[in-house]
Amino acid sequence: MAADPSGVLTGQHYLDGNHAACEGALAAGCRFAAGYPITPSTEVVERMASRFPLMGGMFIQMEDELGASIAIQGAVWGGKKAITVTSGPGFSLMMEHIGLAAISECPCVFVDVQRGGPSTGLPTLPGQADMMQARWGSHGDYEIIALCPQSPQEAFDLAIEAFNLAETWRVPVMLMLDECVGHMTERVVIPSADKIHVVDRRWTTKKPGEYLPFEPGPDMVPDMAKAGDGYQLYVTGLTHNEKGYPVMNQHAQEKLIHRLVDKIRLNADKICRWEENQTEGADIVVVSYGITSRVAQRAVDTARAKGLKVGTLRLIVAWPFPEKRIRELASKIKAFVVPELNYGQMSLEVERAAAGQAKTILVGHGGGEVHEPEVIAEAIIQAARSIN
Repeated sequence: MAADPSGVLTGQHYLDGNHAACEGALAAGCRFAAGYPITPSTEVVERMASRFPLMGGMFIQMEDELGASIAIQGAVWGGKKAITVTSGPGFSLMMEHIGLAAISECPCVFVDVQRGGPSTGLPTLPGQADMMQARWGSHGDYEIIALCPQSPQEAFDLAIEAFNLAETWRVPVMLMLDECVGHMTERVVIPSADKIHVVDRRWTTKKPGEYLPFEPGPDMVPDMAKAGDGYQLYVTGLTHNEKGYPVMNQHAQEKLIHRLVDKIRLNADKICRWEENQTEGADIVVVSYGITSRVAQRAVDTARAKGLKVGTLRLIVAWPFPEKRIRELASKIKAFVVPELNYGQMSLEVERAAAGQAKTILVGHGGGEVHEPEVIAEAIIQAARSIN
């Protein structure tokens, strides 16, 4: 395997999405990973166990997913970029610590290779039913960012982006693969390190006696300091002031939580990413993400061959949701068709944002395998008939 002087692989490789996500984390500067094996994400941690030590990093197999999801936060406060990986039931176990990462503004990355559920469900088969859990799984008001790769190449690219977003906004970021993307093998092009944009942590320039760990900058994001460098750090899951000390009253809650929410919501236009094709003049727009986007493209091609005016919008960043763009499209088109490997999650967001201006038609699927393209194509055709 070719590598540049930093140890990052370069050139063309044939990797599955799980391995590509590991390489993306390394390229982003991540040097600490903690995890617990669980299908279908195990290949990510297997590669981390072999690759991280070669890059001067560390992988620790924890006793369970709770241990993994808190170990990475300790590493972050120790100065490292950190990641954990899981699937299905393990993702559920991590929710308490995702809430801790949100309130303590701990920049870290959670990879969820989705499988069929609920409970143990279908450990080796695909699903996309963790999308709402990614956004709302922990309790209380908070914001996260979630990205959805549709290929091994994007698993690499978006792993880097996940770290860049985590460091920029000091939030936990979810990389939402699915079993198909995790296990499919395709060509992945890895640039040299000098051609990869990496956002470094924004360290404070203040002296230890002047620094407040949760004092926001103009962008509502506090600078960070490293434990052990002489700074006083108090990190808690309780509502806290700018020193990090617990202050449990309504005023402190309003001040803190309002900022945690607003730093993402008010910057959604900077964070949201999607891929749009032939929406101008379309009657119907197919909204999809992850592996379902690839299946849906065949259906869209079939519908276009029949003369239907169909556009596509693929979610790259799912959270924050691009409601502004959906609302704009809803004022021009007649229907959205939303295929996903669940019985209605992101389709509900499309319907909410459309606000009655255009129909939203779910093409649901319980997981275990991907849609048949013909099923999505038929939904598009039926939508066209219903609006004419």
